[in-house]
Amino acid sequence: MQVMALPPEPWPTGIAEQLEPLVRRVLAPNPSPYTFTGTQTYIVGAEDKVAVIDPGPADEAHIEAILAAVGDAQVTAIMCTHTHRDHSPAAAPLAERTGAPIVGCAPLVIESDLPRSDEAFDPTYAPDRVLEDGEAMTGPGWTLRAVHTPGHTSNHLCFALEESGALFTGDHVMGWSTSVVIPPDGDMGHYMKSLERLQSRGDTVYYSAHGEPITKPQQLVRGMIGHRRQRENQILRLLGERARPIPDFIPEMYKGLDPRLNKAAQMSVEAHLIDLERRGLVARSEHVWKTI
Repeated sequence: MQVMALPPEPWPTGIAEQLEPLVRRVLAPNPSPYTFTGTQTYIVGAEDKVAVIDPGPADEAHIEAILAAVGDAQVTAIMCTHTHRDHSPAAAPLAERTGAPIVGCAPLVIESDLPRSDEAFDPTYAPDRVLEDGEAMTGPGWTLRAVHTPGHTSNHLCFALEESGALFTGDHVMGWSTSVVIPPDGDMGHYMKSLERLQSRGDTVYYSAHGEPITKPQQLVRGMIGHRRQRENQILRLLGERARPIPDFIPEMYKGLDPRLNKAAQMSVEAHLIDLERRGLVARSEHVWKTI
């Protein structure tokens, strides 16, 4: 995995930061090896009606920080890119406090007793409206249009702010790390197609749920596609040497990896292997993979 080192503290947790005339962000107090300094909630709108994107964890201090940033404005939409527990659980309590509808991605809960290396799914998420690809929410001076980007999760959406050229990318493209793609719901083939879709767009800046704004988005996406292709080639090369189980790939492919990210790396390799298997390039027998 490609990750950045944490910036020095203090981080701007709970503080509304103005990123551009229509966009503010509020950092949630949930830092971790998988969320960087925390989940970033965005408030879109400069007048009396605003949208909240990725309200984050159901943390009372964070909800209060969002409400303080909103001030006297009316929240007309609470929008979620996907339903991992660091993104959507605050939607329900925020809706209760504001009366705003919850809109955006479809509900999705994957039941599993396996240890997860991302944030598990939010079973409380109940949208009032699911946005289809290309549908939009509007307010005074702003339009947020849904862009379906499956891969990190099957229900993942990005939201394009048409007035400024910004794209809210959730976890699909992040400002600090490559996205984790975890089977069975995460799909590497879909993820690559979604990256290619973003590369074909003309967005000028990405605001992700974790990390700083991405000011050269096309360059970054091109590099991410190249990075994933490099990982795919590494897997094929290693399998060309001998058949092996997934844990055997990690020391060769992820030198110097934080041990806390080992499971995430294994799941990323598994996602690549499943995609290669679908394409007829590799096969498995029990827990051992080989080339065809």
